[in-house]
Amino acid sequence: MSGTQSKFPIDLKKYKKLALDASKPQLTAEQKSTLLYNIQLLRDAIVLFTATGAARGVSGHTGGAYDTVPEVCILLSLFEGSEKYLPIIFDEAGHRVATQYLLSALEGHLPAEHLLHYREANSKLPGHPELGLTPGVKFSSGRLGHMWPMVNGVAMANKDKVVFCLGSDGSQQEGNDAEAARLAVARNLNVKLLIDDNDVTIAGHPSQYMKGYDLTKTLEGHGLKVYTVQGEDIDALWGAIASVVTYDGPAAVIAKRLMAPGVADIEGSTHGHDVIPVKSAVKYLSSRGYPASVSEDILNNIKPSSVPYPYIGSTKEVGANRVVFGEAVNLVLDTLTKEEAAKKVMVIDSDLEGSTGLKVIHEKHPEVFVPSGIMERGNFSTAAGFGFDANKFGVFSTFSAFLEMVVSEITMARLNNCNVLSHFSHSGVDEMADNTCHFGINSFFADNGLSDVQSWLYFPADPLQMVAVIKRVFFERGIRFVFSTRSKVPYILKEDGTKFFGDGYEFVPGKDETIVEGKAGYVVAFGEMLYRAWDAVLRCRQEGLDVGLINKPTLNLVDEQTLRKIGSSPFVLVVESLNQKTGLGSKMGTWLLERQLTPKYGYMGTTKEGCGGLSEQIPHQNLDPQSIIMKIKQLSN
Repeated sequence: MSGTQSKFPIDLKKYKKLALDASKPQLTAEQKSTLLYNIQLLRDAIVLFTATGAARGVSGHTGGAYDTVPEVCILLSLFEGSEKYLPIIFDEAGHRVATQYLLSALEGHLPAEHLLHYREANSKLPGHPELGLTPGVKFSSGRLGHMWPMVNGVAMANKDKVVFCLGSDGSQQEGNDAEAARLAVARNLNVKLLIDDNDVTIAGHPSQYMKGYDLTKTLEGHGLKVYTVQGEDIDALWGAIASVVTYDGPAAVIAKRLMAPGVADIEGSTHGHDVIPVKSAVKYLSSRGYPASVSEDILNNIKPSSVPYPYIGSTKEVGANRVVFGEAVNLVLDTLTKEEAAKKVMVIDSDLEGSTGLKVIHEKHPEVFVPSGIMERGNFSTAAGFGFDANKFGVFSTFSAFLEMVVSEITMARLNNCNVLSHFSHSGVDEMADNTCHFGINSFFADNGLSDVQSWLYFPADPLQMVAVIKRVFFERGIRFVFSTRSKVPYILKEDGTKFFGDGYEFVPGKDETIVEGKAGYVVAFGEMLYRAWDAVLRCRQEGLDVGLINKPTLNLVDEQTLRKIGSSPFVLVVESLNQKTGLGSKMGTWLLERQLTPKYGYMGTTKEGCGGLSEQIPHQNLDPQSIIMKIKQLSN
């Protein structure tokens, strides 16, 4: 058999249980041999099953989980030898979820073969660990900087246990970890951090973009006992871990190593942060002595899955709005001299430039670009501070899920009348294999000012509208938010087949846009849901149901004229991928009632945790065109 039907070719039953005693900081030859054997066995398994994510096109992360296998094997050996440890390997880097799935298999919660479904939709193996979803997974993780503070609380609730947390040089950049360090020291918590310091994050090497960042000095400055060793020296690593275990109080081991040591094609590179390519995995496993047919039969027979749907009302051609954002900013900057741009604009990155569109700005306009670390709160406020001058403009960008982390900073920027343009990519749920913790569904949290001030939330529907929005609002004053999705989107077409946002289109902030008039009722949508709603509306119209469609690119402002028009129709249906509890649909009903407008009303949004995978997320939330059609027909009866 081949593909995911194959038997897992690496026999995890060959893992050798070992008991280690922290009071004996020197390994015997037998202990060392056993550890090295276990490390290689588990590293080989991680390379194989994470590569299935590359094969099926759902991405993933290989290097981080691969890196920390020595620490994991040592912790398992400590758990085997004593009950004084809390037997959970917390990890503040949730993208290293392969570790947790491998542990689940080792402990018998999952058959090893199921690992071959890594990040596949409905496999219960999403891109970050989710408590209650995957058998054997003991905690949820995924937003950097969030785990150590929680582990402090776990330690306070388990005072008789030693509590461990795997860390990373990326996660340690988050401000939460500084707060956690201070509390751990103040309360002398029995927390032990094992930090993988591989000098690699998504966008580059911290030693290059974050000069002066030194984990040893930072944690020692907070008051932790710190041991810094070479992570691939198993004797030194064990000696350091034994030392922190026997130390009375919070302590850390910083394990320095290249990213993905021993994996030829990705060792030491930023590519190691991501999923290993299939060819590289086959090459690695072959070099390890596995028959090429073993990995090839599995990996070469796993293909990306898709459910093709013939959308009407939009093009087959698609574009990535999250990338177009950066291209549109460049079009604005191109109108300035380099000197003018550097004086007037500052664009700050939070280690996601390749994902949020800032990379093209970095390449074409380095004079405005500031590479920074995984410090969303501080970076947003820095952008705001640059825009504290009425004639200067800060630009900030990160994933929409992390908007929730900067809400307080948004308030202070608003109170200081700062000029900030924030781009939050990966909004909604579409193609979010990273799953629930990375859903960008609470965008309206950004609109947290009082009624006497204005924020602007923009969600363009296609690449042409994204360009129009950025050109129009870039140099407007105040706080502006622009949203885009991880997924690519098609171009919206008029009924005559021309592009709706093409020649002659002009974006007007606060103005709703009528895609088509209707007498039976109106659907209101925006962003990546507009083309899906347009498909549903057109199919209803083909059946004789005269439904209209409104695009609402400015999410949080009432267009009185349009609202009165749709409120006077038989029904209004809001279709969005934002949280149904906090999105547009939760507000528009109130807007209608305040104006004594009482159509039948319905709203569709994200309502449940994700299913993993890519295109499967939208139908999982019942937001696909057929689900929209069903809701339209229900309201029209």
